[in-house]
Amino acid sequence: MIRKSIVLVTGIVIIALLFLFHEPLLQWIQNNEQDYVILTTIIATFMSLFPVIPYPIVGGVIGAAYGPILGAFVIWCGSTLASIIFFSMVRYGGFDTFGQKILLKYSSTKKITLLFEKNAFMSITILRMIPVIPSILINAYAALSRVSFLSYSIASGLGKIPAMTLFALVGHTIVTDPTEIIYMIIIYGIFISITYAGYRLWTKRIDSAISS
Repeated sequence: MIRKSIVLVTGIVIIALLFLFHEPLLQWIQNNEQDYVILTTIIATFMSLFPVIPYPIVGGVIGAAYGPILGAFVIWCGSTLASIIFFSMVRYGGFDTFGQKILLKYSSTKKITLLFEKNAFMSITILRMIPVIPSILINAYAALSRVSFLSYSIASGLGKIPAMTLFALVGHTIVTDPTEIIYMIIIYGIFISITYAGYRLWTKRIDSAISS
């Protein structure tokens, strides 16, 4: 109970601070280009952990300030660290036991969870690449399952690379050459289509497992 209270209170305080100060923080990033990489990464981490504003906006600002390569690395680090922190908050904050009981209570959710755990690395990597799936749902579901911390961390980091790179590129391109955004959207659209096809194959396996 104490662990849950600490996690909840800490989260509420951070959310409140980010809600009040997110605009000054973004302006600070814009005005201190490449001078404070570590501090910017910390800010990006908290903004990804509790997205009071959409993280693509944060990524775009950092990409414009730091360039496509360093910017992509910074927002990738921030997003990956945030997912690991959230996973840890749920798994080790006292919510895991209750969550596992819910996931394993019904036969349908039990089969999905067991299949997810069996193919955890590939499942998490693919799910991360599909932008329409909220990151917080993936974080929470993985934390409540019995996926290992190491597998989750590595798969989550790999799956985030395409989207984080795109955010940084868009932010940088808006400042330098906005016309290139069209080409990036086309390339990313093709990539997402391929990823989605793989995701559909994965969901068919789930449907087969549930019906069997």
